[in-house]
Amino acid sequence: MRLLLLCASLVAIGVWAKHVDLPAPYNDFCILNNHTNRYDPGDQFNVPWFTIDMDADPSTRWVEVATRYKEEINELITTLVDFITPLFPNALEFVDGTFAETIEKFPNPYRAELISISEAADVPIGRIVLYNIFYEIFTVCTSIVGQDPSGSMYHARNLDFGLFLGWNPNAHEWEISQHLRKMILNVNWMSQGKVVFKSNHFAGYIGIYNALKPGAFSLTANERFMAEGGLVGILRWLLDEDPNGKWMTMLARETMIVSNTYQEAKDRLMDIPMLSPVYYILGGVNPWEGAIITRSLDKTDQLNELDPHDANGWYLLQTNYDPDTDPLYLDDRQTPGDACMRNLTQKAVGFEGIYNVLSSKTNLNKLTTYTVLMHVATGRFETIIQGCPGDCWPF
Repeated sequence: MRLLLLCASLVAIGVWAKHVDLPAPYNDFCILNNHTNRYDPGDQFNVPWFTIDMDADPSTRWVEVATRYKEEINELITTLVDFITPLFPNALEFVDGTFAETIEKFPNPYRAELISISEAADVPIGRIVLYNIFYEIFTVCTSIVGQDPSGSMYHARNLDFGLFLGWNPNAHEWEISQHLRKMILNVNWMSQGKVVFKSNHFAGYIGIYNALKPGAFSLTANERFMAEGGLVGILRWLLDEDPNGKWMTMLARETMIVSNTYQEAKDRLMDIPMLSPVYYILGGVNPWEGAIITRSLDKTDQLNELDPHDANGWYLLQTNYDPDTDPLYLDDRQTPGDACMRNLTQKAVGFEGIYNVLSSKTNLNKLTTYTVLMHVATGRFETIIQGCPGDCWPF
């Protein structure tokens, strides 16, 4: 209830602030305006790489990761439970009981992978299940697909997580976001000795928010806020009312495995029933292959693609609001993001340019854990840990 009241208060403040014409929280944005470059390709080496062998037994795939990050996984879940318990006193009982029982609802290989992570990290299985579906309903983020003048496609995103989950007044950081920055890793998904696709993860999390299939397509998933949202999907899932629905990050993972072209991925992501609404952002290998797929639980509500007939059609930028609606005033990452992309210009599209856009307020904020950069044609994939010290939204 306190969480709902806090969310409602933010909406009310935003409406009031806009009505009285107070300055937006992104007055000073676009670091490129100050001729500043934050991109250092060496920063990618702060994030380790692991291999997941899809030909191996699922119960062994994540053991190395779960063992290496055992302490971090336990600390994160403890912090999450400590936050939830005062709001819902029986939450831990419910998680360790009801969520533990739901492990049987997961098809393999997911079931075997989750159980092995639970055992290797020494965390009760119900908490590992919660950890792996919590991101379906509690992330904010910015994704960009941009085409350079030669028609080469670049795809990037900031992943923001942790709003309302334990503000640390001494560090001026969200506690969950702080924990997650220590758990970021990259994965090469292998089969028959070859890399099938690349992705990044928080340790212990098996779904996919960002991935690249070299020479084929790239994919990011942004949460979509709507009345029939992820909480409804979770309830249906718990009650066995939607046995065919897919978690958005697991559908993303399956798409990376079975689809071999941009068009195949787009067709698949538009039609399959889901348990949570989402924006899927796709980039291809050919000119003008870029799309935002706005999904509800049972259909695609909107499709936006790169447009050669639009002066600004060389890029797409998606936050957590429908492309044809205005974002919440106090959470407007779209306006400064668009301004920074147009200030960048198509000539400067590339890792450095887009990274600097995503390092500008408010796309870079207190919740930002990392930026991932992808180039489909070359298979180049970089994850860079992010943070926003000093005066940043939110708080």
